[in-house]
Amino acid sequence: MNATAAGNSPETGENELVINVPAIADHRLKHATILKAFDNLKAGESFIIHNDHDPKPVYYQLQGIHGDVFTWAYLQQGPQWWDIRVTRKGNENEETIGQIVAKDISKIEVFKKFGIDFCCGGEKTIREACTEKGIDPKQVEQELVQPVKGVTAAGLNFNEWDLDFLADYVVNKHHKYIRKYMPEIKGYAAKVAKVHGGNHPELLKINELVVKMDKELHEHIAEEENILFPAIKEIVNAKNTNAPYARKSDEHFKNLVTESESEHDSVGDAMKEIDKLSDHYTVPADGCTSYKLLFKMLEELEEDLFVHIHLENNILFPKSVEMEKSLL
Repeated sequence: MNATAAGNSPETGENELVINVPAIADHRLKHATILKAFDNLKAGESFIIHNDHDPKPVYYQLQGIHGDVFTWAYLQQGPQWWDIRVTRKGNENEETIGQIVAKDISKIEVFKKFGIDFCCGGEKTIREACTEKGIDPKQVEQELVQPVKGVTAAGLNFNEWDLDFLADYVVNKHHKYIRKYMPEIKGYAAKVAKVHGGNHPELLKINELVVKMDKELHEHIAEEENILFPAIKEIVNAKNTNAPYARKSDEHFKNLVTESESEHDSVGDAMKEIDKLSDHYTVPADGCTSYKLLFKMLEELEEDLFVHIHLENNILFPKSVEMEKSLL
């Protein structure tokens, strides 16, 4: 593994290559080294680009040469260092995590147990996700074939629902949850940080993240309800009734979906950071009743939010994009 700058080493999987771009003296070899490393990857394998600026031109170069056969995941985005994990996608016939959960939502419990992202990271295969985590994929696969206790969302088969009905379900269950509970969570986060922040400074950061999430989530659900979901219903109506469908531009709907997915990534990352800062919502010995209530509400928010994102990223959005294509 190539050495990275001292004190800035990204988290790597077992035997994962790190390309320290600033350490490559010959400028002409920088892109060539990355391209060669990608050529040597097998399906599901990855390497990390460590650079002093965003290497996005390499992304476009890889896209131009190989097409959509890799994932590009930012581990760190400045201001001093950028770390990107580049993963060669698995066999096209290999199911993604999102597809597995879409068919059987009870499998969420298995992925949660191993700390595998099933919502924002739903486009990865089990092998790809396990490589990043340093987990033996056979362990995960063995648990996936076992009956799962504590089934999330009462085992509802969302994958068979009409898309307009699924959009309404998201609004009436998950958007309603955000509007009802985020103000309470925000209030408790501020209160607990003020009282206990001296002894537990992580609470100050948790409070900042809750404020950020509150703002982003309310803006996000308003955009979905006013713009994206009406567009989905227009597509469904055109499909069901053979009504004329007028596309605003070639990529208009896909861009709406991409923007929404990007917003999911942002709030999902904030939620994961809260989980980490709170040691998986573990209340310390000196935690008061408000402290316990805050962590309980945050844990419930995480569960609701990740199912919410899963329904959109892995079922509603990809099916809507494919349905729109069928109208053109």
